[in-house]
Amino acid sequence: MAEDSDLEKTEEPSQRRLDQAREEGQVARSRELSTFAVLLAGGGGLWMMGSSLSAQLTKLLRDGLTLDAGLAFNSGLLLPRLYTLSLETLVAFTPLLLLLLVVAALSPLLLNGWLFSMKPLLPKFSKLNPIAGLSRMFALHGLVELGKAVGKSLIVGGVGAWAIWHNKDAVLMLVSQPAAIAVPHLGHLMWMAFAAIMGGMLLIVAVDVPFQLWEHNKKLKMTKEEVRQEAKESEGDPQVKGRIRSMQREMARRRMMAEIPTADVVVTNPTHYAVALRYNEQGMSAPVVVAKGSHLLAARIREIAIENNVPILEAPPLARALHKHTELGQVIPEALYTAVAEVLAYVYQLRRYRKGEGALPEVPHDLPVPPQLDPAASVQGQISEEGRAS
Repeated sequence: MAEDSDLEKTEEPSQRRLDQAREEGQVARSRELSTFAVLLAGGGGLWMMGSSLSAQLTKLLRDGLTLDAGLAFNSGLLLPRLYTLSLETLVAFTPLLLLLLVVAALSPLLLNGWLFSMKPLLPKFSKLNPIAGLSRMFALHGLVELGKAVGKSLIVGGVGAWAIWHNKDAVLMLVSQPAAIAVPHLGHLMWMAFAAIMGGMLLIVAVDVPFQLWEHNKKLKMTKEEVRQEAKESEGDPQVKGRIRSMQREMARRRMMAEIPTADVVVTNPTHYAVALRYNEQGMSAPVVVAKGSHLLAARIREIAIENNVPILEAPPLARALHKHTELGQVIPEALYTAVAEVLAYVYQLRRYRKGEGALPEVPHDLPVPPQLDPAASVQGQISEEGRAS
């Protein structure tokens, strides 16, 4: 059952899935929205250009029906005359045609913006399979498209029929009216019918656009297995990432071990913690932690320090504070300056003693480590407060 649920497309498409589909030209498109935009642009264009277009067409009609004697008896002039009239007609309709062309090209951008992809133009021989074509025709998508076509025909046809029936008396009266009155009246009736049809088209668009968005989202839905696989591809396999982190830690540990011979002193707990410090008066404002570790790593730090004659000082509170509040490559906290200064003074005196230039220094004790920086002291303080409270 778990495997079946993993194979069901129940998960919303990821952004990566949406981007890949867009690159392949798969976006939600509504042909009804484009049709509505073109019809609206055509109606608006006729409304704005109606007077000039009517005047040009009237002139063309008058010129076309006017024949002089030369045209009547010279058939060779008829074809150039027809060519001229056709060209003038095309010029008259050019602004409207350009408007429709621009709207037809830009209307698909209303839903998903600009998209240019050559992948939909690539030949797919699977589409030549007649069995697959029949299955697509009788699939849910084909049935939905058929229902949309029938519904659109019923709505547009019904609205047109209603507009004609509602104005049947006015239409019948046109034949008895003078031309000067009938033509404007006919134009008014046509605009009313156009507005009613556009209202029906707007209803179709209001249904089709959400449906196309929903259907596109449904096609791109993912199974749980696809989500997991995509996460692996985008973020990396957890096992590989774990291996990389392990290798990075090992490389960092090796670099840290290589820095121990350059340290001035190693402060220990003595067995639980070890912190190696280095200080150079010329280029450092404060001592820097070059290595630190606990338990087995602390033991290894002590071994390397002994092998390279790096002084080791047992100072449990200071070792705990340094291990807790410092990071590799960082200077020590300002609150530990005094304690570390005493340690470094002891180390410098010890170096002079080893060179035979002074007496053996006394190992520092009771270093001034603030209790709030010592984890053990903080825990002990909390236990004492709880004991007093009880």
